[in-house]
Amino acid sequence: MNRLLKRIIFRIPLLLCISVFYQLTVFAREADKAISITGTVTTSNGEVAPGVTIRIQELSKTAITNTSGEFIFHNIPSGTYHLQASLVGLEPMLVTVAVADGKSTPVSITLNYTLQHLEEVVVSSGGNRFARKESGDVSKLPLSNMENPQVYTVVSKELMKEQIVTDYNSAFKNVPGAGVAEIRNQGRTTFISRGFATPQLVRNGVGSFTYTTVDPANLERIEVIKGPSATLFGSTLSSFGGLFNRVTKKPFDTFKGEVSYSAGSWDLNRLTADINSPLNKDKTALLRINTALHSEKSFQDAGFTKNFLIAPSFSYKVNDKLTLLLDVEMSWNKATSPTRLAPYTKGKVRNMKDMTIPYKLSFGNNTIAYNSQQYNIFAQAKYTLSSNWTSQTVVSRTRSSSDGYVTSFSAVTDTSMTRSVTYQEYPYYGTDIQQNFIGDFYVGKLRNRLVVGVDYYGLKVSRNDATIVADTVNYQKTGTKYNNFTVARIAPRFANANFVNFISNWENTYSAYASDVLNITGRLLVMASLRVDRYVNKGSYYPNVDTSKDAYKQTALSPKFGAVYQVVKNKVSVFGNYMNGFNNANGADFNGNTFKPQYANQWEGGVKLDFSTISATLSYYNISVTNQTMADPEHNGFSLQTGTQLSKGFEAEVIANPISGLNIVAGYTYNNSRYTKADSLTGLRPTTAGPAKVANLWVSYRLTHGAIKGLGFGFGGIYASEYNQTNNPTFKFTIPSYTVLDAAVFYDQPSFRIGIKADNLTNEKYWSYRLAAQNPLRITGNLTFKF
Repeated sequence: MNRLLKRIIFRIPLLLCISVFYQLTVFAREADKAISITGTVTTSNGEVAPGVTIRIQELSKTAITNTSGEFIFHNIPSGTYHLQASLVGLEPMLVTVAVADGKSTPVSITLNYTLQHLEEVVVSSGGNRFARKESGDVSKLPLSNMENPQVYTVVSKELMKEQIVTDYNSAFKNVPGAGVAEIRNQGRTTFISRGFATPQLVRNGVGSFTYTTVDPANLERIEVIKGPSATLFGSTLSSFGGLFNRVTKKPFDTFKGEVSYSAGSWDLNRLTADINSPLNKDKTALLRINTALHSEKSFQDAGFTKNFLIAPSFSYKVNDKLTLLLDVEMSWNKATSPTRLAPYTKGKVRNMKDMTIPYKLSFGNNTIAYNSQQYNIFAQAKYTLSSNWTSQTVVSRTRSSSDGYVTSFSAVTDTSMTRSVTYQEYPYYGTDIQQNFIGDFYVGKLRNRLVVGVDYYGLKVSRNDATIVADTVNYQKTGTKYNNFTVARIAPRFANANFVNFISNWENTYSAYASDVLNITGRLLVMASLRVDRYVNKGSYYPNVDTSKDAYKQTALSPKFGAVYQVVKNKVSVFGNYMNGFNNANGADFNGNTFKPQYANQWEGGVKLDFSTISATLSYYNISVTNQTMADPEHNGFSLQTGTQLSKGFEAEVIANPISGLNIVAGYTYNNSRYTKADSLTGLRPTTAGPAKVANLWVSYRLTHGAIKGLGFGFGGIYASEYNQTNNPTFKFTIPSYTVLDAAVFYDQPSFRIGIKADNLTNEKYWSYRLAAQNPLRITGNLTFKF
């Protein structure tokens, strides 16, 4: 059986290549005979319109526009046809199209909102406003959610505006299972996905190693792709639980803008602007600039962040076939490092509440701070090769750095902790070059949507740092020593500190992949995908001895299969998938056996619903991980690669609009993770798996008629069960469960918006995985002018 499976897997690339070669040959012979209808749908304010249903009345054929508002019909006989375009919240339109022999017919459709302007549709019911999931990044193909055998969640900028989101981490309250952010030293964040810690490494579908604070001002949406996703994105960008894709705002061909100011608790001041404009009469050159200026203090006695972001995005349509896009993000940040606390593993205190650390004490000082910088450069060339094929070339360059002082605390008794400081210069450099060929064609009567791509990803990280232990302080009775933790006292001690200067990561990944979605019937679709990665790690380089250590190379194959059957066309789908992910592992065991990549295999099944008033996804998954490394009990300093882990669970997401003006976003996850083979840890839940149960809810209602239409109210929150920060046979340390409730009031009009938000209404005390105390009641007010 294994031999047969290997034969099938290794022949998939050959079959896909034969399919591509056949299609290209047919195109070369019969290019002049190709007949299709292609088009773009935009709204009356110039924005692209994804998710619009296009129906040819005479042929009963339908298509759905992708995230760029594009649609295509293939193999259309000559004649005159009527195309009907429709989407909830937009006025339907009927367009007449004449198709001639041998010619592709381009169509441009502009849809008006049910009321006359964009702002009016915002203050109207807007239908199921938060349910749009069409994406070209999730599968690197233009698939609708109902055609996709994978589970993903989308947090839109509209939902973030309604909730007055002023920081990136707050947006994840709408992601089922994400939990509270684990904020690390440089301000970067990690959330949980299906029982695995998942960092922020993807932007616009490619690598973006942003290891600093992410500002939400430039976000169009956040796409949370669930399950091992190495097949299309690679192991260096995804965890075994999935990945988070930040989709940035892009320019469009109408002048529009808004300026927004937010103020709130702890001296929050935030000014943002979003300006879009065509640059020429033909509207082939477009520019959009987003910027943010943000400053905020901590609710504790010390702690602050100051951030500036500017993000220009420029597109140029060279001709009908070629479009260029240059998208840039640059930010500068100064802040105190977030709390990182390690519990005392030999004491009697086993719960965060029992430590009785004063909630509003930071144990830090505002003079001990760091500076971070980051830029993300995204350049794309999109070229239409034919009516069936598109070429997409992407180059992404990233630099993130953190310079200055970061702190960490370690409990050494049941009542005291040490305070340590690291002085660091810590830059990351990332490069992602990707070439995709995307096809939509027929072989006989079977429709194929195929992406074939190659990818290079490189990462280089250098370090120059030193750490000192500053002092030991009683955290229950701090005394005068508490105030001595300042940069004036700390800085001189680094004169004799042991600095280490080396390249800590120097890795390159060379990949090729292919993914084909085949329509067996109008309702049954199957997906087959395969990726091959060649990973080259040059190890750590120490310039003082001109030596590199721990260099290694690995090759890995990652398959993916899926099937979708639409029980009710475009409304009810049942789906199943097999997905594979891998992580490269360096080193060797005591006998010199080189470690292999760690693999995660997911089996999943579920159902998706997409009606005008409700969209839902219900799924059950099972992820098994092999080749995990663990300490060798017989040989000190060595590891064994015999560990296994299981993560399985249930996920539910519901986005509903049961009555006009009422919108509901709800999610629930249950995750059962445990080590199935890990010596003394066998049977225990990994601490990085987060809470077993997580729920989220947001309910909002806005008046759609009358003198005060546009007035709205929102209420919701998150819940998570307790979980362990430390979990081994000799010591367990528990983070308590929490329920955090939020509420908002807003008044939305065509030219302005006023809102006020209260986070953590009940002053719930709760902590992150790094034992950082989270915000109590926080009030934020917002005023936005639109033009």
